[in-house]
Amino acid sequence: MQRNLRTGDQFAGRRIVTIGGGSGTFSLLSHLKKYPFNITAVVNMSDSGGSSRRLMDEFRRQLPLGDLRMSLVALARNGALWREVFMHRFEHAENTVEPNTINGVGGHSLGNLILKGLQDINNEDLLLAIEDAQELLDTAGNVVPVTLAQTTICADLEDGSTVCSETEIDTRGKKNPGPLSPIQRLRLVPEDAAACQQAIRAIRRADTIIIGPGDLYTSLLPNLLVPEVARAVRESDAEKVYICNIMTKHGETDNYKASDFVNVIHHYLGARVDRVLLNDGTFPPDVLKTYQDEGSEPVQIDRPQLERMVPGVVIDRLNLEGDSLARHDPERVVHAIFDMSID
Repeated sequence: MQRNLRTGDQFAGRRIVTIGGGSGTFSLLSHLKKYPFNITAVVNMSDSGGSSRRLMDEFRRQLPLGDLRMSLVALARNGALWREVFMHRFEHAENTVEPNTINGVGGHSLGNLILKGLQDINNEDLLLAIEDAQELLDTAGNVVPVTLAQTTICADLEDGSTVCSETEIDTRGKKNPGPLSPIQRLRLVPEDAAACQQAIRAIRRADTIIIGPGDLYTSLLPNLLVPEVARAVRESDAEKVYICNIMTKHGETDNYKASDFVNVIHHYLGARVDRVLLNDGTFPPDVLKTYQDEGSEPVQIDRPQLERMVPGVVIDRLNLEGDSLARHDPERVVHAIFDMSID
């Protein structure tokens, strides 16, 4: 099947802002860059694991770099070598007793170290470091952090307990295969974290704002928890598009229907989106079995409820076919967002 990329010419120069983080944003940006858009990726800054965590532990007031790096690589046009350099991760030495120890480069992403080096060169200015990385990678758009404040996300559960940090929230389903108390409220600490003004500027000028795809509680909502960001999205004249998850996630969105996802987005945004994209594609039995073993299932589309909540409901086969994972086909998603035909 061939995609007619020329259909995007009618949107040349259109200002697109993506809001998210993680692999979902990476995949979307990798395909948005094929079109003549003016792209800004507003990136979640609540990452608390892996190489980012180690750099934050070693260097005082260091912000997480992982999601920024992935978005930069997704938008890169400067050849495969630079992309591979930024995505390379050093292996742990065989004799390493404590793989998470701060010392040594084992387990670190080279791209994170390069960003840290660029930040040092620019007198600790992360925005200037990102500008330099964009020049090195010849990115097809701009990457901006949602905030420059050090923040932590905390999930208050229905049973009265609280789970803090993106990593703990993200992995609690894997650590606990049995029933878990649902998330009642997600909050940012501090709650009044200032937004990055470059992000606010991009949102105010946007023609289309895309929320997702990505984990609801750990990739998307942390952006909307920055008060000025949610307000800027609400007040923007841009069309606001939400890409709903394909699968539920144990420990975060157990038993959620599509309307539950949308309702949570609306709650934290403080307004409704203009369109929601949903997948009605099917999956092979072995893929479904893999997810069922993890406590996940395809998100049920309760269309009548959705149509009462959102002006535009787009239901289509948006999953990547022939894949061992249940994830979006980014080209189909881009075509669905902009209502472009697929030849």
